[in-house]
Amino acid sequence: MIKHDALRVLATNLIAEAIKNIGATLSEDEIYKALVNPPQSHLGDLAFGCFILAKNLKKGPPQVAGEIAANFPSSPYIEKAQAAGPYLNITFTPQAHGELVVKTILDGSYFKKALVEKAPKTMIEYSQPNTHKELHVGHMRNLCLGDAIVRMLRYSGRDIVSSTFPGDMGTHVAKCLWYMKKHNQEPVPETGKGEWLGRMYSKANLLLEDQNGTPQEEINRQELTAILKQLESEKGPYYDLWKETREWSIDLMKKVYKWADVEFDEWYFESEMDAPSTAWVKQLYAEGKLEMSEGAIGKNLESENLGFCLLLKSDGTGLYATKDLLLAKHKFEDKQIEKSVYIVDMRQALHFKQVFRVLEILGFEQAKNCFHLQYNYVELPDGAMSSRKGNIVPLSDLVHKMEDHVKTNYLSRYKDEWSKEDIETVASQVAKGAIFYGMLRMDTNKKIVFDMNEWLKLDGESGPFVQYSHARIASLGRKFARSSKAPNWALLTHSSERQMMQSMGGLNTAIAQAAENFKPAAICGYLYDMAKNFNVFYHECPIGTEKDTEVREARLALAEAVGKTLKEGLAVLGIPAPEKM
Repeated sequence: MIKHDALRVLATNLIAEAIKNIGATLSEDEIYKALVNPPQSHLGDLAFGCFILAKNLKKGPPQVAGEIAANFPSSPYIEKAQAAGPYLNITFTPQAHGELVVKTILDGSYFKKALVEKAPKTMIEYSQPNTHKELHVGHMRNLCLGDAIVRMLRYSGRDIVSSTFPGDMGTHVAKCLWYMKKHNQEPVPETGKGEWLGRMYSKANLLLEDQNGTPQEEINRQELTAILKQLESEKGPYYDLWKETREWSIDLMKKVYKWADVEFDEWYFESEMDAPSTAWVKQLYAEGKLEMSEGAIGKNLESENLGFCLLLKSDGTGLYATKDLLLAKHKFEDKQIEKSVYIVDMRQALHFKQVFRVLEILGFEQAKNCFHLQYNYVELPDGAMSSRKGNIVPLSDLVHKMEDHVKTNYLSRYKDEWSKEDIETVASQVAKGAIFYGMLRMDTNKKIVFDMNEWLKLDGESGPFVQYSHARIASLGRKFARSSKAPNWALLTHSSERQMMQSMGGLNTAIAQAAENFKPAAICGYLYDMAKNFNVFYHECPIGTEKDTEVREARLALAEAVGKTLKEGLAVLGIPAPEKM
């Protein structure tokens, strides 16, 4: 394992020496892993549980903790090491925090540490929006989650390929095109064509539902089938319309990704996998690797409680599983992917279990390293969203609404001081911070209820609160220039200074844990706690009015390090850090 935390490394070395002094041994890895944060900060900076050692020595953990404390080596970086029940609590001096952690944050070396040993080349597939539908706030959970996972895995030193797999084929496309050609009376707008397509799709669904149970229902079904056949054969007026309108949707996706500062290494499309995947399944069936059931081709997985994985319907058409199988083959062979992570909501759990098992049966070794990262839905306060029913919050409308809220409620006081461009930039940054943080702070298995006013609050657990803390520190830096002289860290003895320093080195640990478990919520929690600690420090330890120059310099350096940490942590979540708010 990589030991990236300087204070934990110091504690590990000193504990190892103390253990040796009492005639025992424990590996450095075992000691490092056993170090935890005490339940209350006043108890110390780190705690070492003596349970494993006590078992080896056949003594009680409290007795072992006392013996280690009595034999603990002296160090200018250790204030005290004392037993507390089965734990050894270690308190570092301000110099230790300042020289081993804060200094490395200020010079940037802290953020360049490798956090993992060699890891497999991994593809993260996320944000699989459908063309001919409008992107809405519900899509943002997948986008924010995927982008944060890519960023934190790359930060920790992993080789990552990001990809997206938009759905540009299927019944939803046929419905939209059908309505456009047969029922739409509106002119196609000059701008916002992608959003307009989404409205056509919703209108198509409402009309089809209204006509269900009437003689028109069968006519509609036949017309939709005919449209799908044109798309599959790649010829006809509907195919021509599909090619044109598909570009409108892709333009909308790219506009959203540009706003979100998201880039993909690979773009795959369902249409590219459609015909080749059905051909491949037929070939696999001919080779005896798949089986037929009632005219359909697939793989019987009932003995593993996974049912029958349907790959070709009796009419010869493929399904999502068909395309996902071929896409996985491309990922493994073309991009040499060793691990593949699919970020898709929890409704697709059985689908991916079936696909991964079939891949394994077909002999793809990488199948065992395929992982479906599930997440729960985003709802509005009054219930679930549905593009089909049209009860969604379009993303473009939401962003404009949030930016207007920020300009009206937070930035209007600066209209005579700031340029219009500055106001627009900060409003965009805060809106983005509110959306990304709100989507990421909840554990993936929990539902998210989107509430714009709550997410935009400058107090409480929100993106704007963390952003505001960074902006406040940036403002301090503009008012008070710090000298090039090394700070005297020993002067930082106030309880809120100590607490601030205690939390300083935790970003890399939070990112390492988040990356290991695909849970960016851990980083959100760390940044929120850090911002709270800074606000206490800022109020209890004045900087501008402090008369002692050395104390002011040390506090300025500490504040600057907090600002750099918040900025770096926000960046790992894909959130901008405004210089002023």
